[in-house]
Order: sequence, then structure tokens, then C-alpha cells
Amino acid sequence: MNLRSDLGRVRGLGSAKSGSHHWMHQRLSAIALIPLALWFVTSLMSHMGDSHGELVDWISSPFVTVLLLALVTSAFYHAKLGLQVVIEDYVHAEMSKMALLVAMKLAVAFGALLGVVAILKISFGMA
Repeated sequence: MNLRSDLGRVRGLGSAKSGSHHWMHQRLSAIALIPLALWFVTSLMSHMGDSHGELVDWISSPFVTVLLLALVTSAFYHAKLGLQVVIEDYVHAEMSKMALLVAMKLAVAFGALLGVVAILKISFGMA
């Protein structure tokens, strides 16, 4: 039994079969962000009175560098997924939607790259 209309079958409209993949990635990135954000907030609170040099030394440790990189990449990826859904759901003009999606993806990629480079510069002693 097919519930789609004749016009729907002809146009091929229907589920794109990619919504569950997107939904799952958004949930997984949110789950990854919970412990990373808790670690980051508690770490910042414990280093609140430290000098600049002490913070640089802390960030330079490999464990902290990896966790900061994971935090930045998962946060920007999660933001990209969420903003993509908002744009796709609430912008109805196709040209505007495409332009906003491209601009958003470029901005998110730039922000993530900026964060990664900053962390690596501090970690490798170039800052």
C-alpha cells in the first residue's frame, strides 16, 4: 500500500533518508560536549588565579592540548549542525538558503580553524 500521491511519486518527493544521520551526529556531538565542557569549566576555575605563563604551561601539556582541540572541533561541528537545521527549516527562498548555508559553513570552518591554530601555537610555544 502506497500512501503517496501520484504527483509525489512522479516528482520523487519524499524522505531524503539523511535526517537520521544528521540527528545522530548532532546527538553524539552534544554527548561529547558534556564532559568536555564540564572539564573545561572546572579547569578554568581551578586555574583562575594563575599567571599567563602558568596557563601557557597548562595548555602546553599534551593531554590538555588534545582535550582543548576536541572541545573546539566538537563545539564548532555541533554549532554547524544546529545552524544548518535552523536555516533549512526557516529560510524558504532557495537562493537565500543556499547563500546562508555556504556563509555559515565558511564562518564555522574559519572559527574552528582559528581555535585549532591558537591552541597549537600555544602548545608548541609559538605564542
